[in-house]
Amino acid sequence: MTSKDLSIFNSLRPFSIGFDDMFDQFENMLGNGNLTMQSNYPPYNIRKTGKDNYAIEVALAGFSKKDVEVEFEDNLLTVRTKQVNKSENSDVNGEIIHKGISQRQFARSFTVADDVKVNGAELKDGLLTISCERIIPEHKKKKLIEIK
Repeated sequence: MTSKDLSIFNSLRPFSIGFDDMFDQFENMLGNGNLTMQSNYPPYNIRKTGKDNYAIEVALAGFSKKDVEVEFEDNLLTVRTKQVNKSENSDVNGEIIHKGISQRQFARSFTVADDVKVNGAELKDGLLTISCERIIPEHKKKKLIEIK
């Protein structure tokens, strides 16, 4: 992206009210014309599970609950590994001869809208599912304005 592309976002500012924060996030995300390179690991899906419900699914084969943490702060949801002990060459079933299931360090972040609530997370069968719900406040719901 070039600074010319960023000016497209800036040209939308006069036609919107209260979206300054969103435009600032675009500018921060795009930075000085370069998209920040983020690893494709771990792979993830974002699904819409209902009218106002979403699920973020992160593939975490080989990780357990104690290896991963999910943090939500300032509209940023982050899934990351805790410190992985690489010196472990054995488990309860014996010594590991070949380790093909990756357990590398990672951090994956998602920007969450102001009206979305993170309800919880579950790690089952190597898939971390984070459930989210969009809660629309009364003042944002559709209403008919009476003409006097």
